Amino acid sequence: MRKIREVQRNRTLLAIAASILVAVGIASWVLIRRHNESLVAQTAVADLRNHSVSRSPEPNPKEKPLELRRSFSQLNIYLPLGSPEGAYEVRIVTASGDSLLNTGGLARLNEGVTSLQVRGDVIFARPGPYSLQIRKPPSEWSSYPLVLR
Repeated sequence: MRKIREVQRNRTLLAIAASILVAVGIASWVLIRRHNESLVAQTAVADLRNHSVSRSPEPNPKEKPLELRRSFSQLNIYLPLGSPEGAYEVRIVTASGDSLLNTGGLARLNEGVTSLQVRGDVIFARPGPYSLQIRKPPSEWSSYPLVLR
C-alpha cells in the first residue's frame, strides 16, 4: 500500500513537472514570435528602384504613391537605379511643406542596388498623402508621392 502511494505520488510529480515544461515552452515560443513580429513591424521599405528621379520638390502626380505604415522606426530605402553611394538627406513633408521627418544616412551599393537606412518615426502623423524627399547634398530634393497608413 505504501509502495502504491509512493508510485502515485511520483507519477503526480512527474505529470506536474511535464505540465510546467510544456507551459514554459509554449510561453517562450509566443514571446519569441511576438518579439520577431514587432521587429518586422518596425522596419519599413521604400523601393524607388523603378521610380523616375524627379528633380523637383514636387512629386510626379502620375507616379503611384509609395505606401508605408506610420509605426516604423527604421526606413530602408532602395534608391533609383544608378544612384551613387554616399551621404543622403531624407525628409517626409506635408502638402503645405511642413516636415514630419528630417534625417539622413549613408547609402551603400550592394549587388547593383544602392540602399539607404535611416532612423525616425512618424507614428503621430495622420494617415494620408505626403511626399518622401531625398537628396544627396548639395543636389536639389527629389520628391516621391507617399501615403502613410
